Amino acid sequence: MAAADEIVFHQLLAWHHFYDRSTPAVGLLADGLLHTAEVLGLVAGFVLFSDLRRRGALSPGHARAGLLLGLGGFQLFDGVVDHKVLRTHQVRYGVELLPYDLAWNGFAVVLLAAGAVLAVRADRASRRSAAAR
Repeated sequence: MAAADEIVFHQLLAWHHFYDRSTPAVGLLADGLLHTAEVLGLVAGFVLFSDLRRRGALSPGHARAGLLLGLGGFQLFDGVVDHKVLRTHQVRYGVELLPYDLAWNGFAVVLLAAGAVLAVRADRASRRSAAAR
């Protein structure tokens, strides 16, 4: 989700930077640091995913659930902590923020709910599989 946020909202739309409470140069630096952290996180995640797959320990249902929970968790953290508590940036400037905040955090809740549903389904499927053995 950090990659989607960085690419769409920071670069393509140029609505904000990761840190907007300073100069534009500091905002660009902050975006670069965020991008570096997000790429490192993606690489680490793919290494862990590949290791689970190689060992035959990967549960695809749990992996999908974890992906959606992670996406939603990041989005909600960004919307609440970064936007409102720390005020490092807003979704957009020069507009009424409430619709953007509701859409941003609402999308996060949808992702979290979908992830929770998939997690419950994956857990039930693994329990049925274990009981059948």
